[in-house]
Amino acid sequence: MTKKVRIVEIKKSICEDNDAEANKLRADLREKGVFLINLMSSPGSGKTSSILRAVERLKGRRTIGVMEADIDSAVDAEIMARAGVKTIQIHTGGMCHLDAGMTRQGVESPEMEGCDLVILENVGNLVCPAEFDTGAAKNAMILSVPEGDDKPLKYPLMFSVADLLIINKIDCLSMFDFDPAAVRERAKALNPKIDVLEVSAKTGEGFDRVADWIERNADAWMRA
Repeated sequence: MTKKVRIVEIKKSICEDNDAEANKLRADLREKGVFLINLMSSPGSGKTSSILRAVERLKGRRTIGVMEADIDSAVDAEIMARAGVKTIQIHTGGMCHLDAGMTRQGVESPEMEGCDLVILENVGNLVCPAEFDTGAAKNAMILSVPEGDDKPLKYPLMFSVADLLIINKIDCLSMFDFDPAAVRERAKALNPKIDVLEVSAKTGEGFDRVADWIERNADAWMRA
């Protein structure tokens, strides 16, 4: 007689526990007056350089901290520190995303004390980070021109959970077969409420609008 094997659905349990922790973290941060943005994208899309451009425009308006999440190294955190930005490096221990518990450890660290705007640069990946609620007030993502305009079709969940889509590297449009209008249409089909902004982290074009989006949403979230 074959012994029946019990199957435990671990993923469901983990996700449910994470969702509860994320909701608790969001409530705690609202009470403390901290607006947390979870920024996601593929590796090399320009997350770090885009954050620096946004920080330039928000200096004097917000007290800003940046949490750099990576599997290894402290390269991005060192870039932020050299630019004078309050920062902390988070190593995920091989995991391809941050969950709410990891995010709490970072945002409650001494390095983030006194910040009313915290930006989490999540691990570079278009799959795993979209599956886990970090407890952020808003989710933002970057799609760079060299990646192609088909990504909303290939990675729909990422575009479905994002509140803001930043199309980066528009200074390269002439060199690639990339249709910003097609990306916008495909993203809106998945998520009608998503905002879409086109920028160049290299030239700084478009980052006044990014800073305005952050300011507007931070104010609205705190008032809600």
